[in-house]
Amino acid sequence: MPVFHKRTRIVAPASEVFAWHQRPGTLNELIPPWEKVTIEQRPESLGDGARAVLVIRNGPLKLRWVAEHHGFVDRGLEGGEFTDTQVSGPFKRWTHRHLVEADGPGACWLDDRIEYQLPLGPLGKLFGGAMTRRKLERMFGYRHEVTRKACETPDSSDGSAVG
Repeated sequence: MPVFHKRTRIVAPASEVFAWHQRPGTLNELIPPWEKVTIEQRPESLGDGARAVLVIRNGPLKLRWVAEHHGFVDRGLEGGEFTDTQVSGPFKRWTHRHLVEADGPGACWLDDRIEYQLPLGPLGKLFGGAMTRRKLERMFGYRHEVTRKACETPDSSDGSAVG
């Protein structure tokens, strides 16, 4: 099964970066402006059982994507994590683990790991594999940059990112 991984160092305390992800408006901020996505149902929290419902538009087609959160752990100063798993949507399988882990008192690592499987077996991989990978790279590049800008002070960036 394909795995996508993006890891970025953010010069801000892990607890602050994890708290930022829990704010009500954060999901809106993390949707890239080029994506034709609307939020039909915002999750009440990142806690276990909370659901997000997104509507993705591709030309005249609309697709609902339902994801359920689980594995929520708030580690305070050390950060935290949660996972969302697709209940229904465009993928055959999708499990996305969000992890924020401290790298000393004033910095942390933002780590997104996605295990996914495209529909249609080998045909899905052949016709959509490379495109899906590029789309994930672009989307999570954007998301990590938005998070970094929101959480770092203007003079604290050291520019280190690992993708």
